[in-house]
Amino acid sequence: MKAMSYARYGGTEVLELTERPAPKVSPGSVLIRVRAAGVNPVDWKVMAGYLDPIMDVTFPVVPGWDVAGVVEAVGLDTPEFAVGDEVYSYGRRDTIHGGTFAEFVALPAGAVSRKPASLNWEQAAGLPLTGLTALRTLDGLQIRTGDTLLVHNGSGGVGRTAIQLAVQAGARVIATASAKNHERLRELGAEPVEYGDGLVARVRTLAPDGVDAVADFAGGVLEETLAVLKPDGRHASIADGSVNENGGRYVWVRPDARGLDRLSALADAGTLTVDVSASYPMEQAGAAFEASMSGHGGGKIVLTQFS
Repeated sequence: MKAMSYARYGGTEVLELTERPAPKVSPGSVLIRVRAAGVNPVDWKVMAGYLDPIMDVTFPVVPGWDVAGVVEAVGLDTPEFAVGDEVYSYGRRDTIHGGTFAEFVALPAGAVSRKPASLNWEQAAGLPLTGLTALRTLDGLQIRTGDTLLVHNGSGGVGRTAIQLAVQAGARVIATASAKNHERLRELGAEPVEYGDGLVARVRTLAPDGVDAVADFAGGVLEETLAVLKPDGRHASIADGSVNENGGRYVWVRPDARGLDRLSALADAGTLTVDVSASYPMEQAGAAFEASMSGHGGGKIVLTQFS
């Protein structure tokens, strides 16, 4: 099968189009013909070697953890799925090796969910990691009706999803973003504020008594978080492990088919959508990585089938 892969750590120069053996379909797993794959910052961070201290890697690596596609085959004792099912998944494995930037990927059935009918292939491929990260963060913060939630980096993929989930839960959402993204965040239900110097004052203008919870999807904002948080407030971060020492929670998302089922239900009910800013054919994964590294902030970047 065709696959994008790399045989050593590095930048986009190590990524190349290769021929790889099709993955085996073990018991309890499904083989997915990839229709689209989401691009996430973690993909190029893994490729650069940043996660080597905490994750085993077997070269050559096919990158990619997000996928939307069609079940090509099922392993022994996998009654949940049948050939032809449209599915999607956050397919991170304990060992980094066989990812989703390929014609096929095999994943455990417990990490796979049926694709939301309301989303196209590109949107579905852009949802799993960001959606599950937002869901896990808000579940950990116990967001409920009447809360005021501050979202750092509301214009990113995780932030946009978190805004929609929090609004659906009945919370008031204040979200940081550059001015060019404010109108879209208003459409999603948030009150946007400019990030950077003066953020605390801007948030306090909107919430003089402070906020009930803070979801940090940016990093480097712990001081601002603590300055606007109520004394009994809750905070969590996906980018700053020091929150654990400051009364908060560090979040690392897990593959979770049940979580995807929750996201699918919201998408098909019309209360959750995915903004896709760009799509590239699979062989242009390097260009997609470059776009992701630039911090575009305009929605998800995805890869489609090999041209």
